[in-house]
Amino acid sequence: MNKNTKQITKATLAGIFAIGASLAAGSAYAVPDQPKNWEKCAGIAKAGMNDCGALDGKHACASQAKSDNDAQEWVYVPEGTCTKITGGKVAAVKPAK
Repeated sequence: MNKNTKQITKATLAGIFAIGASLAAGSAYAVPDQPKNWEKCAGIAKAGMNDCGALDGKHACASQAKSDNDAQEWVYVPEGTCTKITGGKVAAVKPAK
């Protein structure tokens, strides 16, 4: 390696490390605080991705939703989030552990 190639390599590595450090620092601010309460948000679960039993009692287990966005299927989301999601309706609120 000649002197010019070494300098280019060092500069490239320094740039990569600088970008990595700035991304890591920036992502720390993107994480919200731990929620104080959770909402059962009905009408937004994908098929097979519900959190627990259907609101109408058709089943009592998670992962049994038959279709996307069924009004009887729900997932937990942080309080205040459900109504921001198209089709979301708050079915209940519970404290976070």
